[in-house]
Amino acid sequence: MQLKTLFLLLLPLSALAETTPSDSAVFRQANIDEVVVTGVRDHVDPRYTPFTVTSISRRQVEDRLSPSLLDVAVEQTPGLFVTGRGMLGFGVSTGAAGGMNIRGIGSFPTTGVMVLVDGHPQTMGIMGHPIADAYQSFLTEKVEVLRGPASVLYGSNAMGGVVNIVTRQMREDGMTHDLQLAGGSYGTFTSDYTNRFRSGRLSTVASLSYNRSDNHRPNLGFEQMGGYAKVSYDLSDKWLAYADLSLTHFNASNPGTVEAPVTDNDQHITRGIASLAARNDYGWTSGGISLFLNWGRHKINDGYGEGEAPKAYLFRSHDHTGGLNAYQTFRLFRGNATTVGVDFQAIGGKAWNDFSDHDVQLADTTMTELAAYLDFRQDVAPWLTLDLGARIDRHSVAGTEFVPQAGLVFRLPRASELKLTAGKGFRNPTLMNLFMFRPKNPDLRAERVWNYEIAFAQTLLDGRLRYGANVYLLKGDNLIQTVAGHNENTGEVENWGVELTGNYLIDSHFAVNANYSFIHKRHDIVAVPKHKLYAETAYRSGRWTAAVGAMWVNHLTTRVSPRELQSYPLLNARASYRVCTSATLFLRGENLLAQRYEINYGYPMPKATFMAGARLHF
Repeated sequence: MQLKTLFLLLLPLSALAETTPSDSAVFRQANIDEVVVTGVRDHVDPRYTPFTVTSISRRQVEDRLSPSLLDVAVEQTPGLFVTGRGMLGFGVSTGAAGGMNIRGIGSFPTTGVMVLVDGHPQTMGIMGHPIADAYQSFLTEKVEVLRGPASVLYGSNAMGGVVNIVTRQMREDGMTHDLQLAGGSYGTFTSDYTNRFRSGRLSTVASLSYNRSDNHRPNLGFEQMGGYAKVSYDLSDKWLAYADLSLTHFNASNPGTVEAPVTDNDQHITRGIASLAARNDYGWTSGGISLFLNWGRHKINDGYGEGEAPKAYLFRSHDHTGGLNAYQTFRLFRGNATTVGVDFQAIGGKAWNDFSDHDVQLADTTMTELAAYLDFRQDVAPWLTLDLGARIDRHSVAGTEFVPQAGLVFRLPRASELKLTAGKGFRNPTLMNLFMFRPKNPDLRAERVWNYEIAFAQTLLDGRLRYGANVYLLKGDNLIQTVAGHNENTGEVENWGVELTGNYLIDSHFAVNANYSFIHKRHDIVAVPKHKLYAETAYRSGRWTAAVGAMWVNHLTTRVSPRELQSYPLLNARASYRVCTSATLFLRGENLLAQRYEINYGYPMPKATFMAGARLHF
């Protein structure tokens, strides 16, 4: 009955249409006539690559009206799920949310899904996972989510898939300013400002943001400040160079579960991302070389439960992940693209318990990873593309890993394509797995997974309708588990599933999109729903835009032993009105059915929440 109610609430918007052809150009769906870079390193029509990629445009990010990129990514991507605990902020350490998994691969913390910023890996050097609160909407031009292993090109951690964030750009001469302010439930306030400038060969982007919320439970407050700067210069018509820097600092608190509350569990986190890159395009060959660094400073009070004494120390850490990426794609003959690349990373940091009069060191080391890879893509016929890839990856502790992949793309009549892929993914053990805390084991080896997939997609009605379906089998072994207080390569995973997507531009005013994923798990996994459905209808005419979106999550495991399951529907809506060419007012409501549900066990999510604000563009 809950699912039926959601669909009935979605239908009324479809009766409101009136046609205005001038609106159609700005209302095109993002997954039609796009190019992708994730999975191939080079810009390519997705019909020529064997990978399953969800592309999320800048307009979709803006329309979602959320400071976090993960909100829109989870709605638009089948098979992707992200944990949550409040209205704003994910946090880190015990009780944190923001755990990502694709097709059930990700783990806690998220070490099986790779997050990239402009192709550069984002990893907390000690724990080996991305920091969900570092990925904000204001820095994003578009997002590409590759579902399934992508370790040939991206190495360790791309075992379940890749989330690649492409940063903002300025393509035409001039200067623009974008300012967004919003406030709403539980003292929540969000803001961001972006300046973009271009003059001839020089372009810049600069952004600032500030967000805060008390959230819906005592001691679940969150505060964040961030900034981003990028300078690009066209050295010639064939070479582009750029440098960028992103900084974010957030303070988060964790009240513990409802059953076992915690006092003074506070986190103070600073994260930074920097890169220096040069890219070339000679037509017959294109590529790039880049240096990158992401780093962090963490100070955490683990807090104390009822009847316990406050901790006598703070957990502190400094971490880094930096290195070099170099790749070049050669078009050796007609219909060919051959990419060769080399990656180097240094991953590590220092962690210690900070007492008032002394320190207790937990870890202080750096590991290295050196890899070379080859991807060969060839149009065997006008209707058939072959893709073969391989990577040799050498980790200073875990040893050498060979990673192959193969794919076929059949371009069929009636604008359809069929894709067959088989590929391996892997994850090297983290510094924490190897050297920290009692379960540590310096003899651990890489986790491994194989993915086998068949995907079909078709575009109809002059590009206004596109739908797709894919079936996969994912089998993995050597997963790191704690057995009798000791980390061991003993775990296994076997998931198979179905994913469906659809986008339909009904007319110049109305568009609908939907996606669905089903996952069958041989072994129970926390934060992996059996069914996930998202459907959205959007309306745009003149000064008005409106959208209603419904999500249904079924059989979400929040705890394995004893087993706890959650099933719930969510209804979200948003509307905006353009007051003038430079100002827009908006309103957003989430969980409008006021559902009671949990994603993290023991952390009830808020009921209905609302945000209202304004966006200025000049």
